[in-house]
Amino acid sequence: MSFRRFAARRWTALLVLLAFLLPQFFPVPARAFFFGGVSIKDEQEMGHKFDVMVRSSLPVVEDPEVSQYVKYLLDRLVKTLPPQPFNFRATVVLHNSLNAFAVPGGYVFVFTGMIMNLEREEELAGVLAHELAHVTQRHVAARLERAQYLTVGSLLLAIAGVAVGGPGGGALAMGALGAGQSAMLNYSRVDESEADHLGLQYLIAAGYPPAGMVGGFKVLRQKSWMSGTSMPAYLSTHPAIGDRVNGLQARIQTLPANIRDRKQDNRRFTRVKTLLWARYGDEQAALQRFSGRDGLSAMGRGIVLARQNKINEASAAFDQALAAAPADPLVLREAGAFHYRKGDMSRADGLLRQAMNLDPRDYMASFFYARMLDETGRQVQADKYYAEVLRYVPEDAEVHESYARSLGKAGKTLDAYIHMTYSALYSNNKKQTERFFKQAKALADRSPDRRRFQRLEAAYKERKEIWDKN
Repeated sequence: MSFRRFAARRWTALLVLLAFLLPQFFPVPARAFFFGGVSIKDEQEMGHKFDVMVRSSLPVVEDPEVSQYVKYLLDRLVKTLPPQPFNFRATVVLHNSLNAFAVPGGYVFVFTGMIMNLEREEELAGVLAHELAHVTQRHVAARLERAQYLTVGSLLLAIAGVAVGGPGGGALAMGALGAGQSAMLNYSRVDESEADHLGLQYLIAAGYPPAGMVGGFKVLRQKSWMSGTSMPAYLSTHPAIGDRVNGLQARIQTLPANIRDRKQDNRRFTRVKTLLWARYGDEQAALQRFSGRDGLSAMGRGIVLARQNKINEASAAFDQALAAAPADPLVLREAGAFHYRKGDMSRADGLLRQAMNLDPRDYMASFFYARMLDETGRQVQADKYYAEVLRYVPEDAEVHESYARSLGKAGKTLDAYIHMTYSALYSNNKKQTERFFKQAKALADRSPDRRRFQRLEAAYKERKEIWDKN
């Protein structure tokens, strides 16, 4: 199955899941919200539940080169905002849709398809600034407060419909809410205009070229038409996108020249886009992108060739990347990971240690280094690297599985089963999770220290609540 088709089915499955689960997550009777009846706590609860359900149904990109970059963008924008009651959190979802959205409570989701199809950092920042404005102005809460006899769970289903865009999402939200309530929950003309207006202010305050918002909207409209996919909700709602772009351009022309003519360094954006295309893009289209002889292009070519199992050609491409960029930690990490997978542990050891020395925050390099240590019989040394990696990516199923196997080799049976349970849990494998959880519980019952198991038990119960109601 192609990634495009797989991702679309997973997102549709999430919407169907929401239709069944949300009324059970929020079993309170339907009620009318008047006089500011939607509290900050309500919004935080909505955001958290939505985040759990997204993570239980769709793959999330944990690579620090990608996740930390999107966090950096979000933090840069959030710093310009007035004091907020929410802690904003960014998640990169592995999905080919040209989409990004923020839900109540400050949870921001960016799809890989969005990053891969934009051209510059300020365009992505412009889209995020627009979405942040919907959260800061509490547009969703305001719509809920105007609706009569609407549950918080029904609202979350409407958010899911808006997020996926297109007739499928809208139809699902309409079926759950009814025509009148569904119409009430769509962002209004005033909401969208306000999000454009404030989003542009946030973008400018963060130091970006203001044309980024216009450029991002234009690219998304063009790409959506070319691919035949639905535009994101924030482009498809009224007023017409053409009028909104014209209005933004008119505002930008009134700004001082030193703001209009700002330049943005796009090197980090280019690195992230290269990595995503190499890992997840169409292989032939990606190879066309990576025809250059610079380090990043050669690295991208090596990743794609490895995906095609052309090992000798991939090895040559990584050699070329290292020759062109011998001090680039990303190139070193990817080359090290390639040689680890190829079984050349000595080469992997040197490359990964260089990558970690240059970028100590790259926990993916640390992860592959831990695996290399494991493969060469150094479990005690590997342990500290696995534990450090999990501080940054506590929900990465692959890290938990590798750590569990290492712990098993070292004779730490309880800890091994705890991490195998986490691995199955975050892989959304219900049967394996239940089996490993029972084994971990039996061992924990005989252990004087149950704290690690109790943390596992809390995570298990939260995810099981979703599975049991599906």
